[in-house]
Amino acid sequence: AKRRKKLLKNFLLETIRNIPGHISLAQVDVWFQDEARFGQQNTTTRLWARRGTRPRAVRQQQFDYAYLFGSVCPSRGFGEAIVFPWVNKEIMIEHLKQISRVTEKGRHAVVIMDGAGWHTDDVANQFENVSIIKLPPYSPELNPIEQVWSWMRQHCLSNRVFSGYDDIVEQVSQAWNTFI
Repeated sequence: AKRRKKLLKNFLLETIRNIPGHISLAQVDVWFQDEARFGQQNTTTRLWARRGTRPRAVRQQQFDYAYLFGSVCPSRGFGEAIVFPWVNKEIMIEHLKQISRVTEKGRHAVVIMDGAGWHTDDVANQFENVSIIKLPPYSPELNPIEQVWSWMRQHCLSNRVFSGYDDIVEQVSQAWNTFI
């Protein structure tokens, strides 16, 4: 409990430091961002079945994957996502462009993210209405979007067979839209 309080206090101070001085806290939108890998090595889950039967679930052995960069702003009810076959800094910047575009004029987006290698401190430099805050290392429980990935796998993507990359992109996009 003490560690969590200290992390929260540091997080609030970091948030205030990253907001431009002319922006009031009432004009700040907090976004939670992360990326997840979805693919043919998919999740299998329990199934409802008639008593005495054993349903089969196929587990693929292929290795096609897609990465979903997703962000949510719970207070405003917004969500943005982009799907790519790999992760890097340029894609992260493209994702921040999405957030910048949907942030209303006069408001500022603070994007909370983990410390992945492509989440460098300069990714938000080109945006006037976006700032980033990195979470402490090894603390995924502080980022609520981690629950979104779990929900998508459990409710939309488990026990599926994907024919290839395009099918993965289609199914992941549908799962994200179902969540939103």
